Amino acid sequence: MAESKPDSYNQILKSTSIIGGAAGINLLLGMVRMKFAAVLIGPAGVGLVGTYQAIQGMVGTVAGLGIQQSAVRDIAKAVGKGDDLAIGRTILSLRRICWLTGIIGMIAMIALAVPLSQYTFGSDGYALDIALLGPIIFFANIQGGQAAVLQGMRRIGDLARLTIIGAAVGTVVAVALYSFLGARGIIPSLFFIALIQLIATWHFARRVAVPKVHLTWQESFHAANSMIRLGLVFMWNGLMVALVAYLTRSWISQELDLVAVGIFTAAFSLSGMFINFILGAMSADYYPRLTEISHDHSAMRRLVNEQTEIGLLLAVPGLLATLTFAPWIIRVFFTGEFLPAADLLQWFILGCLARVISWPLAFVMLALAKSRWFFVTETSFNLLHLAMIWVGLIIVGIEGVAIAFFCLYVLYIAVVYGVARHLIGFRWECATLRLLFIFLPLSGCAFIFERVFSLPFTTAMGMLVTSIATLLCVRGLVQRIGDDSRIVQLSFRIPGVRWVCEF
Repeated sequence: MAESKPDSYNQILKSTSIIGGAAGINLLLGMVRMKFAAVLIGPAGVGLVGTYQAIQGMVGTVAGLGIQQSAVRDIAKAVGKGDDLAIGRTILSLRRICWLTGIIGMIAMIALAVPLSQYTFGSDGYALDIALLGPIIFFANIQGGQAAVLQGMRRIGDLARLTIIGAAVGTVVAVALYSFLGARGIIPSLFFIALIQLIATWHFARRVAVPKVHLTWQESFHAANSMIRLGLVFMWNGLMVALVAYLTRSWISQELDLVAVGIFTAAFSLSGMFINFILGAMSADYYPRLTEISHDHSAMRRLVNEQTEIGLLLAVPGLLATLTFAPWIIRVFFTGEFLPAADLLQWFILGCLARVISWPLAFVMLALAKSRWFFVTETSFNLLHLAMIWVGLIIVGIEGVAIAFFCLYVLYIAVVYGVARHLIGFRWECATLRLLFIFLPLSGCAFIFERVFSLPFTTAMGMLVTSIATLLCVRGLVQRIGDDSRIVQLSFRIPGVRWVCEF
Protein backbone atom coordinates (compact mmCIF):
# COMPACT_ATOMS: atom_id res chain seq x y z
CA MET A 1 0.00 0.00 0.00
CA ALA A 2 1.33 3.41 -0.91
CA GLU A 3 2.16 5.84 1.85
CA SER A 4 -0.09 8.86 2.30
CA LYS A 5 1.54 12.17 1.42
CA PRO A 6 2.04 13.40 5.02
CA ASP A 7 3.52 10.02 5.98
CA SER A 8 5.85 10.08 2.99
CA TYR A 9 6.92 13.67 3.68
CA ASN A 10 7.49 12.71 7.32
CA GLN A 11 9.64 9.75 6.31
CA ILE A 12 11.75 11.96 4.06
CA LEU A 13 12.06 14.64 6.72
CA LYS A 14 12.83 12.11 9.47
CA SER A 15 15.68 10.48 7.55
CA THR A 16 16.93 13.87 6.41
CA SER A 17 16.87 15.22 9.96
CA ILE A 18 18.83 12.23 11.26
CA ILE A 19 21.46 12.50 8.55
CA GLY A 20 21.23 16.28 8.78
CA GLY A 21 21.82 16.27 12.53
CA ALA A 22 24.96 14.22 11.98
CA ALA A 23 25.96 16.54 9.15
CA GLY A 24 25.41 19.52 11.44
CA ILE A 25 27.82 18.08 13.99
CA ASN A 26 30.17 17.28 11.13
CA LEU A 27 29.86 20.91 10.03
CA LEU A 28 30.81 22.26 13.46
CA LEU A 29 33.75 19.89 13.78
CA GLY A 30 34.71 20.67 10.19
CA MET A 31 34.86 24.35 11.10
CA VAL A 32 37.36 23.54 13.83
CA ARG A 33 39.37 21.25 11.57
CA MET A 34 39.54 23.69 8.67
CA LYS A 35 40.38 26.61 10.93
CA PHE A 36 43.32 24.76 12.44
CA ALA A 37 44.42 23.58 9.01
CA ALA A 38 44.31 27.14 7.68
CA VAL A 39 46.36 28.42 10.59
CA LEU A 40 48.80 25.51 10.93
CA ILE A 41 49.52 24.58 7.29
CA GLY A 42 48.23 27.61 5.35
CA PRO A 43 46.66 27.78 1.87
CA ALA A 44 49.42 25.69 0.29
CA GLY A 45 48.91 22.94 2.89
CA VAL A 46 45.14 22.98 2.38
CA GLY A 47 45.78 22.71 -1.35
CA LEU A 48 48.07 19.73 -0.75
CA VAL A 49 45.38 17.98 1.31
CA GLY A 50 42.85 18.50 -1.48
CA THR A 51 45.28 17.19 -4.09
CA TYR A 52 46.11 14.02 -2.11
CA GLN A 53 42.40 13.38 -1.58
CA ALA A 54 41.76 13.83 -5.31
CA ILE A 55 44.49 11.29 -6.15
CA GLN A 56 43.15 8.85 -3.57
CA GLY A 57 39.63 9.29 -4.90
CA MET A 58 40.69 8.66 -8.49
CA VAL A 59 42.62 5.44 -7.86
CA GLY A 60 40.25 4.29 -5.10
CA THR A 61 37.25 4.63 -7.40
CA VAL A 62 38.77 2.28 -9.94
CA ALA A 63 39.76 -0.16 -7.20
CA GLY A 64 36.24 -0.23 -5.80
CA LEU A 65 34.68 -1.20 -9.17
CA GLY A 66 31.57 0.67 -8.03
CA ILE A 67 30.17 -2.41 -6.33
CA GLN A 68 29.58 -0.59 -3.03
CA GLN A 69 27.02 1.61 -4.80
CA SER A 70 25.48 -1.14 -6.91
CA ALA A 71 25.25 -3.46 -3.88
CA VAL A 72 23.01 -0.91 -2.15
CA ARG A 73 20.43 -1.44 -4.88
CA ASP A 74 20.67 -5.25 -4.73
CA ILE A 75 20.43 -5.33 -0.95
CA ALA A 76 17.50 -2.89 -0.93
CA LYS A 77 15.64 -4.95 -3.54
CA ALA A 78 16.21 -8.17 -1.57
CA VAL A 79 15.11 -6.50 1.67
CA GLY A 80 11.99 -5.16 -0.03
CA LYS A 81 11.09 -8.71 -1.16
CA GLY A 82 12.00 -10.27 2.21
CA ASP A 83 14.39 -12.68 0.44
CA ASP A 84 16.85 -13.75 3.16
CA LEU A 85 18.85 -15.98 0.82
CA ALA A 86 19.42 -13.15 -1.65
CA ILE A 87 20.38 -10.80 1.18
CA GLY A 88 22.96 -13.25 2.55
CA ARG A 89 24.45 -14.08 -0.86
CA THR A 90 24.72 -10.41 -1.84
CA ILE A 91 26.40 -9.31 1.39
CA LEU A 92 28.89 -12.20 1.52
CA SER A 93 29.84 -11.68 -2.14
CA LEU A 94 30.16 -7.94 -1.59
CA ARG A 95 32.52 -8.36 1.36
CA ARG A 96 34.76 -10.80 -0.47
CA ILE A 97 35.01 -8.65 -3.59
CA CYS A 98 35.82 -5.57 -1.47
CA TRP A 99 38.76 -7.34 0.14
CA LEU A 100 40.11 -8.48 -3.22
CA THR A 101 39.73 -5.13 -4.99
CA GLY A 102 41.10 -3.27 -1.95
CA ILE A 103 44.35 -5.22 -2.14
CA ILE A 104 44.62 -4.62 -5.88
CA GLY A 105 43.96 -0.89 -5.38
CA MET A 106 46.68 -0.62 -2.74
CA ILE A 107 49.22 -2.25 -5.04
CA ALA A 108 48.18 -0.04 -7.96
CA MET A 109 48.62 3.14 -5.91
CA ILE A 110 52.12 2.14 -4.91
CA ALA A 111 53.02 1.29 -8.53
CA LEU A 112 51.65 4.61 -9.86
CA ALA A 113 53.19 6.83 -7.18
CA VAL A 114 56.10 8.16 -9.26
CA PRO A 115 54.21 9.05 -12.47
CA LEU A 116 51.37 10.63 -10.47
CA SER A 117 53.86 12.75 -8.53
CA GLN A 118 55.61 13.87 -11.71
CA TYR A 119 52.39 14.86 -13.49
CA THR A 120 50.74 16.51 -10.50
CA PHE A 121 53.67 18.37 -8.99
CA GLY A 122 56.25 18.39 -11.78
CA SER A 123 58.70 16.20 -9.81
CA ASP A 124 58.91 12.84 -8.04
CA GLY A 125 59.42 14.50 -4.66
CA TYR A 126 55.91 13.57 -3.54
CA ALA A 127 56.06 9.93 -4.72
CA LEU A 128 56.55 8.44 -1.22
CA ASP A 129 53.56 10.33 0.18
CA ILE A 130 51.41 9.20 -2.75
CA ALA A 131 52.54 5.59 -2.28
CA LEU A 132 51.44 5.79 1.36
CA LEU A 133 47.92 6.47 0.13
CA GLY A 134 47.80 2.78 -0.89
CA PRO A 135 46.81 1.38 2.53
CA ILE A 136 44.25 4.18 2.83
CA ILE A 137 42.59 2.92 -0.36
CA PHE A 138 42.51 -0.60 1.08
CA PHE A 139 40.86 0.62 4.29
CA ALA A 140 38.38 2.75 2.33
CA ASN A 141 37.39 -0.18 0.12
CA ILE A 142 36.55 -2.44 3.06
CA GLN A 143 34.77 0.42 4.82
CA GLY A 144 32.71 1.15 1.71
CA GLY A 145 31.47 -2.44 1.57
CA GLN A 146 30.35 -2.36 5.20
CA ALA A 147 28.66 1.02 4.71
CA ALA A 148 26.77 -0.40 1.70
CA VAL A 149 25.25 -3.05 3.96
CA LEU A 150 24.03 -0.38 6.38
CA GLN A 151 22.67 1.78 3.57
CA GLY A 152 20.96 -1.05 1.72
CA MET A 153 19.16 -2.02 4.92
CA ARG A 154 18.37 1.65 5.60
CA ARG A 155 20.19 1.73 8.95
CA ILE A 156 19.98 5.51 8.91
CA GLY A 157 20.84 5.92 12.59
CA ASP A 158 24.04 3.88 12.23
CA LEU A 159 25.06 5.86 9.15
CA ALA A 160 24.54 9.08 11.11
CA ARG A 161 26.66 7.78 13.98
CA LEU A 162 29.42 6.89 11.55
CA THR A 163 29.36 10.43 10.19
CA ILE A 164 29.77 11.84 13.69
CA ILE A 165 32.54 9.41 14.61
CA GLY A 166 34.41 10.18 11.39
CA ALA A 167 34.12 13.93 11.95
CA ALA A 168 35.19 13.76 15.60
CA VAL A 169 38.13 11.46 14.98
CA GLY A 170 39.17 13.37 11.88
CA THR A 171 39.22 16.65 13.78
CA VAL A 172 41.22 15.37 16.75
CA VAL A 173 43.74 13.45 14.63
CA ALA A 174 44.22 16.20 12.04
CA VAL A 175 44.65 18.99 14.58
CA ALA A 176 47.11 16.95 16.66
CA LEU A 177 49.25 15.88 13.72
CA TYR A 178 49.20 19.30 12.02
CA SER A 179 50.26 20.86 15.34
CA PHE A 180 53.26 18.57 15.77
CA LEU A 181 54.27 17.84 12.17
CA GLY A 182 52.87 20.68 10.09
CA ALA A 183 52.32 19.72 6.45
CA ARG A 184 54.18 16.43 7.06
CA GLY A 185 51.22 15.39 9.20
CA ILE A 186 48.83 15.30 6.23
CA ILE A 187 49.47 11.70 5.16
CA PRO A 188 49.54 10.26 8.73
CA SER A 189 46.25 12.03 9.49
CA LEU A 190 44.59 10.59 6.37
CA PHE A 191 45.88 7.13 7.32
CA PHE A 192 44.62 7.11 10.90
CA ILE A 193 41.27 8.66 9.96
CA ALA A 194 40.69 5.93 7.35
CA LEU A 195 41.69 3.19 9.80
CA ILE A 196 39.40 4.39 12.59
CA GLN A 197 36.49 4.87 10.17
CA LEU A 198 36.98 1.28 9.01
CA ILE A 199 36.91 -0.02 12.58
CA ALA A 200 33.77 1.98 13.38
CA THR A 201 31.94 0.88 10.21
CA TRP A 202 32.89 -2.74 10.81
CA HIS A 203 31.50 -2.50 14.35
CA PHE A 204 28.10 -1.22 13.19
CA ALA A 205 27.91 -3.61 10.22
CA ARG A 206 28.54 -6.65 12.44
CA ARG A 207 25.49 -5.69 14.51
CA VAL A 208 23.25 -6.20 11.46
CA ALA A 209 21.60 -9.62 11.40
CA VAL A 210 22.77 -11.08 8.10
CA PRO A 211 21.36 -14.47 7.02
CA LYS A 212 24.07 -17.14 7.03
CA VAL A 213 24.89 -18.64 3.65
CA HIS A 214 27.70 -20.84 2.35
CA LEU A 215 29.34 -19.85 -0.92
CA THR A 216 32.59 -20.81 -2.58
CA TRP A 217 34.68 -17.99 -4.03
CA GLN A 218 33.58 -19.09 -7.50
CA GLU A 219 29.93 -18.86 -6.43
CA SER A 220 30.62 -15.44 -4.92
CA PHE A 221 32.01 -14.20 -8.24
CA HIS A 222 28.94 -15.56 -10.01
CA ALA A 223 26.59 -13.95 -7.46
CA ALA A 224 28.47 -10.66 -7.81
CA ASN A 225 28.05 -10.55 -11.61
CA SER A 226 25.03 -8.26 -11.54
CA MET A 227 26.67 -6.03 -8.92
CA ILE A 228 29.83 -5.77 -10.98
CA ARG A 229 27.98 -5.01 -14.24
CA LEU A 230 26.08 -2.12 -12.69
CA GLY A 231 29.07 -1.34 -10.49
CA LEU A 232 31.29 -0.76 -13.51
CA VAL A 233 28.95 2.03 -14.56
CA PHE A 234 29.15 3.49 -11.04
CA MET A 235 32.92 3.04 -11.12
CA TRP A 236 33.22 4.81 -14.46
CA ASN A 237 31.11 7.69 -13.27
CA GLY A 238 33.01 7.87 -9.97
CA LEU A 239 36.27 7.77 -11.90
CA MET A 240 35.13 10.64 -14.10
CA VAL A 241 34.14 12.68 -11.03
CA ALA A 242 37.47 11.87 -9.34
CA LEU A 243 39.33 12.68 -12.55
CA VAL A 244 37.59 16.05 -12.73
CA ALA A 245 38.60 16.75 -9.11
CA TYR A 246 42.18 15.66 -9.76
CA LEU A 247 42.66 17.48 -13.05
CA THR A 248 41.05 20.65 -11.70
CA ARG A 249 43.58 20.82 -8.89
CA SER A 250 46.44 19.84 -11.18
CA TRP A 251 45.54 22.50 -13.75
CA ILE A 252 45.17 25.18 -11.09
CA SER A 253 48.54 24.17 -9.64
CA GLN A 254 50.18 24.24 -13.06
CA GLU A 255 48.58 27.50 -14.21
CA LEU A 256 48.83 29.25 -10.83
CA ASP A 257 50.22 27.56 -7.68
CA LEU A 258 49.32 25.46 -4.62
CA VAL A 259 48.01 28.56 -2.85
CA ALA A 260 45.38 28.90 -5.58
CA VAL A 261 44.56 25.21 -5.13
CA GLY A 262 44.01 25.95 -1.43
CA ILE A 263 41.67 28.84 -2.29
CA PHE A 264 39.66 26.60 -4.61
CA THR A 265 39.58 23.74 -2.07
CA ALA A 266 38.37 26.07 0.69
CA ALA A 267 35.46 27.41 -1.38
CA PHE A 268 34.45 24.05 -2.80
CA SER A 269 34.55 22.23 0.54
CA LEU A 270 32.47 24.93 2.24
CA SER A 271 29.81 24.85 -0.46
CA GLY A 272 29.53 21.08 -0.16
CA MET A 273 29.27 21.10 3.61
CA PHE A 274 26.07 23.14 3.58
CA ILE A 275 24.09 20.72 1.41
CA ASN A 276 25.72 17.43 2.37
CA PHE A 277 22.94 16.67 4.81
CA ILE A 278 20.39 16.89 1.97
CA LEU A 279 22.41 14.92 -0.56
CA GLY A 280 23.53 12.45 2.11
CA ALA A 281 19.92 11.73 3.02
CA MET A 282 19.09 11.17 -0.66
CA SER A 283 21.83 8.56 -0.91
CA ALA A 284 21.10 6.94 2.46
CA ASP A 285 17.29 6.74 2.42
CA TYR A 286 15.72 8.13 -0.76
CA TYR A 287 17.70 5.92 -3.16
CA PRO A 288 16.74 2.62 -1.44
CA ARG A 289 13.11 3.79 -1.14
CA LEU A 290 13.00 4.70 -4.81
CA THR A 291 14.51 1.33 -5.69
CA GLU A 292 11.88 -0.56 -3.68
CA ILE A 293 9.05 1.08 -5.69
CA SER A 294 10.82 0.99 -9.07
CA HIS A 295 8.05 -1.28 -10.41
CA ASP A 296 5.48 1.51 -9.86
CA HIS A 297 6.22 4.56 -12.01
CA SER A 298 3.37 6.57 -10.51
CA ALA A 299 4.78 6.09 -7.01
CA MET A 300 8.25 6.98 -8.30
CA ARG A 301 6.99 10.24 -9.81
CA ARG A 302 5.33 11.16 -6.54
CA LEU A 303 8.42 10.36 -4.46
CA VAL A 304 10.75 12.35 -6.76
CA ASN A 305 8.51 15.41 -6.41
CA GLU A 306 8.28 15.01 -2.64
CA GLN A 307 12.05 14.64 -2.27
CA THR A 308 12.65 17.71 -4.43
CA GLU A 309 10.23 19.79 -2.34
CA ILE A 310 11.73 18.74 0.99
CA GLY A 311 15.26 19.20 -0.35
CA LEU A 312 14.52 22.77 -1.45
CA LEU A 313 12.70 23.69 1.76
CA LEU A 314 15.59 22.47 3.88
CA ALA A 315 18.49 23.69 1.74
CA VAL A 316 17.47 27.15 0.53
CA PRO A 317 17.77 29.12 3.82
CA GLY A 318 21.29 27.84 4.48
CA LEU A 319 22.41 28.36 0.90
CA LEU A 320 21.10 31.93 0.82
CA ALA A 321 22.72 32.71 4.17
CA THR A 322 26.03 31.38 2.87
CA LEU A 323 25.67 33.43 -0.30
CA THR A 324 25.02 36.58 1.74
CA PHE A 325 27.74 36.15 4.35
CA ALA A 326 30.40 34.47 2.17
CA PRO A 327 33.29 36.83 3.10
CA TRP A 328 32.58 36.50 6.84
CA ILE A 329 32.18 32.74 6.58
CA ILE A 330 35.57 32.48 4.86
CA ARG A 331 37.16 34.49 7.67
CA VAL A 332 35.51 32.35 10.36
CA PHE A 333 36.35 29.01 8.78
CA PHE A 334 39.77 29.92 7.47
CA THR A 335 41.90 33.10 7.63
CA GLY A 336 42.20 36.38 5.77
CA GLU A 337 44.57 34.70 3.29
CA PHE A 338 41.58 32.75 1.95
CA LEU A 339 39.31 35.78 1.27
CA PRO A 340 39.53 35.37 -2.55
CA ALA A 341 37.57 32.15 -2.01
CA ALA A 342 34.42 34.20 -1.23
CA ASP A 343 33.75 34.96 -4.91
CA LEU A 344 34.17 31.30 -5.81
CA LEU A 345 31.95 30.23 -2.92
CA GLN A 346 29.02 32.31 -4.22
CA TRP A 347 29.13 30.63 -7.63
CA PHE A 348 29.48 27.22 -5.99
CA ILE A 349 26.39 27.94 -3.85
CA LEU A 350 24.30 28.59 -6.95
CA GLY A 351 25.61 25.33 -8.38
CA CYS A 352 24.71 23.52 -5.15
CA LEU A 353 21.14 24.80 -5.42
CA ALA A 354 21.00 23.27 -8.89
CA ARG A 355 22.36 20.01 -7.45
CA VAL A 356 19.54 19.85 -4.90
CA ILE A 357 17.07 20.14 -7.80
CA SER A 358 18.80 17.66 -10.11
CA TRP A 359 19.77 14.85 -7.74
CA PRO A 360 16.27 13.40 -7.15
CA LEU A 361 15.87 13.18 -10.93
CA ALA A 362 19.25 11.51 -11.48
CA PHE A 363 18.43 8.71 -9.01
CA VAL A 364 15.60 7.56 -11.30
CA MET A 365 18.16 5.99 -13.65
CA LEU A 366 19.86 4.20 -10.76
CA ALA A 367 16.65 2.91 -9.20
CA LEU A 368 15.59 1.47 -12.57
CA ALA A 369 19.10 0.05 -13.17
CA LYS A 370 19.27 1.92 -16.49
CA SER A 371 23.04 1.61 -16.64
CA ARG A 372 23.38 2.74 -20.26
CA TRP A 373 21.37 5.89 -19.67
CA PHE A 374 23.39 6.64 -16.55
CA PHE A 375 26.68 5.92 -18.30
CA VAL A 376 26.00 8.17 -21.29
CA THR A 377 24.54 11.01 -19.22
CA GLU A 378 27.25 11.11 -16.56
CA THR A 379 30.15 10.58 -18.96
CA SER A 380 28.95 13.36 -21.25
CA PHE A 381 28.56 15.82 -18.41
CA ASN A 382 31.88 15.01 -16.78
CA LEU A 383 33.69 15.53 -20.09
CA LEU A 384 31.74 18.75 -20.59
CA HIS A 385 32.71 19.82 -17.06
CA LEU A 386 36.40 19.29 -17.82
CA ALA A 387 36.13 21.34 -21.00
CA MET A 388 34.29 24.14 -19.18
CA ILE A 389 36.83 24.16 -16.34
CA TRP A 390 39.75 24.44 -18.77
CA VAL A 391 38.13 27.26 -20.74
CA GLY A 392 37.05 29.06 -17.57
CA LEU A 393 40.52 28.77 -16.01
CA ILE A 394 42.26 30.08 -19.11
CA ILE A 395 39.86 32.95 -19.83
CA VAL A 396 38.61 34.06 -16.40
CA GLY A 397 41.13 32.53 -13.99
CA ILE A 398 40.34 30.58 -10.86
CA GLU A 399 36.83 32.06 -10.61
CA GLY A 400 36.11 30.52 -14.01
CA VAL A 401 36.30 27.08 -12.39
CA ALA A 402 33.42 27.99 -10.06
CA ILE A 403 31.40 29.52 -12.91
CA ALA A 404 31.84 26.28 -14.86
CA PHE A 405 30.40 24.31 -11.90
CA PHE A 406 27.27 26.46 -11.85
CA CYS A 407 26.72 26.37 -15.62
CA LEU A 408 27.22 22.60 -15.68
CA TYR A 409 24.45 21.91 -13.16
CA VAL A 410 22.01 24.25 -14.88
CA LEU A 411 22.41 22.16 -18.03
CA TYR A 412 22.33 18.95 -15.98
CA ILE A 413 18.87 19.77 -14.60
CA ALA A 414 17.45 20.06 -18.11
CA VAL A 415 18.95 16.78 -19.28
CA VAL A 416 18.08 14.56 -16.27
CA TYR A 417 14.57 16.02 -16.29
CA GLY A 418 14.24 14.93 -19.91
CA VAL A 419 15.58 11.46 -19.08
CA ALA A 420 13.18 11.05 -16.15
CA ARG A 421 10.33 12.25 -18.37
CA HIS A 422 11.22 9.55 -20.90
CA LEU A 423 11.73 6.73 -18.39
CA ILE A 424 8.79 7.22 -16.01
CA GLY A 425 6.73 10.00 -17.56
CA PHE A 426 7.93 12.42 -14.90
CA ARG A 427 6.64 15.96 -14.51
CA TRP A 428 7.18 18.45 -11.73
CA GLU A 429 3.92 18.88 -9.84
CA CYS A 430 2.39 22.31 -9.23
CA ALA A 431 3.71 22.39 -5.65
CA THR A 432 7.27 21.73 -6.84
CA LEU A 433 7.03 24.30 -9.63
CA ARG A 434 5.70 26.87 -7.16
CA LEU A 435 8.79 26.44 -4.98
CA LEU A 436 11.11 26.70 -7.99
CA PHE A 437 9.42 29.89 -9.21
CA ILE A 438 9.87 31.43 -5.74
CA PHE A 439 13.33 30.28 -4.71
CA LEU A 440 15.23 30.60 -7.99
CA PRO A 441 14.48 34.35 -8.41
CA LEU A 442 15.24 34.96 -4.71
CA SER A 443 18.61 33.25 -5.10
CA GLY A 444 19.34 35.20 -8.26
CA CYS A 445 18.52 38.48 -6.50
CA ALA A 446 20.79 37.65 -3.57
CA PHE A 447 23.65 36.82 -5.94
CA ILE A 448 23.19 40.02 -7.98
CA PHE A 449 23.12 42.13 -4.81
CA GLU A 450 26.47 40.64 -3.78
CA ARG A 451 28.02 41.40 -7.15
CA VAL A 452 26.64 44.87 -7.91
CA PHE A 453 26.09 46.87 -4.73
CA SER A 454 28.20 47.99 -1.78
CA LEU A 455 28.83 45.70 1.18
CA PRO A 456 26.40 47.27 3.72
CA PHE A 457 23.54 47.31 1.19
CA THR A 458 24.20 43.76 -0.02
CA THR A 459 24.33 42.44 3.54
CA ALA A 460 21.04 44.14 4.46
CA MET A 461 19.27 42.98 1.29
CA GLY A 462 20.75 39.50 1.61
CA MET A 463 19.47 39.23 5.17
CA LEU A 464 16.01 40.33 3.98
CA VAL A 465 15.94 37.77 1.16
CA THR A 466 17.21 35.02 3.48
CA SER A 467 14.59 35.87 6.11
CA ILE A 468 11.77 35.77 3.55
CA ALA A 469 12.97 32.45 2.20
CA THR A 470 13.32 30.99 5.71
CA LEU A 471 9.75 31.94 6.64
CA LEU A 472 8.43 30.45 3.40
CA CYS A 473 10.41 27.25 3.98
CA VAL A 474 9.17 26.80 7.55
CA ARG A 475 5.59 27.38 6.40
CA GLY A 476 6.05 24.95 3.50
CA LEU A 477 7.42 22.19 5.73
CA VAL A 478 4.55 22.52 8.22
CA GLN A 479 1.97 22.41 5.43
CA ARG A 480 3.47 19.19 4.08
CA ILE A 481 4.01 17.17 7.23
CA GLY A 482 1.04 18.39 9.29
CA ASP A 483 0.61 20.19 12.60
CA ASP A 484 0.57 16.94 14.59
CA SER A 485 4.11 15.99 13.58
CA ARG A 486 6.56 15.82 16.48
CA ILE A 487 9.05 17.92 14.52
CA VAL A 488 6.44 20.62 13.94
CA GLN A 489 5.36 20.62 17.58
CA LEU A 490 8.97 21.11 18.65
CA SER A 491 9.42 23.94 16.13
CA PHE A 492 6.30 25.69 17.47
CA ARG A 493 8.19 26.29 20.71
CA ILE A 494 10.40 28.75 18.83
CA PRO A 495 8.89 32.24 19.17
CA GLY A 496 7.07 33.36 16.02
CA VAL A 497 7.08 30.00 14.22
CA ARG A 498 3.45 29.18 14.95
CA TRP A 499 2.37 32.66 13.80
CA VAL A 500 4.28 32.26 10.53
CA CYS A 501 2.70 28.89 9.85
CA GLU A 502 -0.83 30.04 10.64
CA PHE A 503 -0.57 33.40 8.84
